[in-house]
Amino acid sequence: MARVRMTGKERREQLLDVSRALFAERGFDATSVEEIAHRASVSKPVVYEHFGGKEGIYAVVVDREMQRLMDQIVGALDVGAHPRELLEQAACALLDYIEGSTDGFRVLVRDSPVASTSGTFSSLLNDIASQVEHILALHFAKQGYDRKLAPLYAQALVGMVALTGQWWLEARKPKKDEVAAHLVNLAWNGLSAMEHRPKLRSRS
Repeated sequence: MARVRMTGKERREQLLDVSRALFAERGFDATSVEEIAHRASVSKPVVYEHFGGKEGIYAVVVDREMQRLMDQIVGALDVGAHPRELLEQAACALLDYIEGSTDGFRVLVRDSPVASTSGTFSSLLNDIASQVEHILALHFAKQGYDRKLAPLYAQALVGMVALTGQWWLEARKPKKDEVAAHLVNLAWNGLSAMEHRPKLRSRS
């Protein structure tokens, strides 16, 4: 039985799917064009024709995953909602992405871990933190806190959720909604009981 010939667009999408799985499994350095071509049942020139090489296809995979995650997080941050609901929605959006695009998340964190100060994933977290910062600044102003500290708290919140998400990627226990609930419990109860001028007891 003859194989159905793919259109150029279909072939491109197939190569992206295959490459994302390989990059998630092995990382960028350990993945070769030969492996991508073999798994997609095409010749190496086909990969080069569509993407110019491994770097090109990796860049498209990363850009797509970053945009997908950013869209889900930003879509969850509806400024009209209560701040606690925003925390819930943001935490759930990240965990939904990890559950629905596990390979994509592995690609983002494998070669650019959450704790890194450079790389694609850390730059994405900074973009998300900027969105959270705006929301926190409005909340701080209403509660009488210093708005200039909103960037610090935004980084802390986003970092906490991202690191927990990376841990949950492998653990998958407890269930997604329970993880989100505990994240919000820590974040919201911490925010709601904040001191206006906190000091270190051990340094006083």
